[in-house]
Amino acid sequence: VQLQASGGGLVQAGGSLSLSCASSGLTFNNYLMGWFRQAPGKEREFVARISTSGGRTTYADSVKGRFTISRDNAKNTVYLQMSSLKPDDTAVYYCAAASSLVIWNYWGQGTQVTVSS
Repeated sequence: VQLQASGGGLVQAGGSLSLSCASSGLTFNNYLMGWFRQAPGKEREFVARISTSGGRTTYADSVKGRFTISRDNAKNTVYLQMSSLKPDDTAVYYCAAASSLVIWNYWGQGTQVTVSS
């Protein structure tokens, strides 16, 4: 199983960035998909998740209203559209796949997002 995250980069505060995570080796539409992030010196934290069909999404309070998670089951890809970015959003962003709400089974390698003030 591979989860390949891409789309990170450097952006100014207030800007936007879109992340993608392409999967292979798993039956994509059987898995919840999510995004997590880890800032330097901090624990990894949940950002957003999306149900298998894409009909239900959940967000961390810190990103609600600014980030949008979506998925394309035909392309085996999950996305994270980020807008109104803040310096506090600076982190390595990871995508993950879960067969249930209890365990995240697979993780991508991470993509760096840096928001300058």
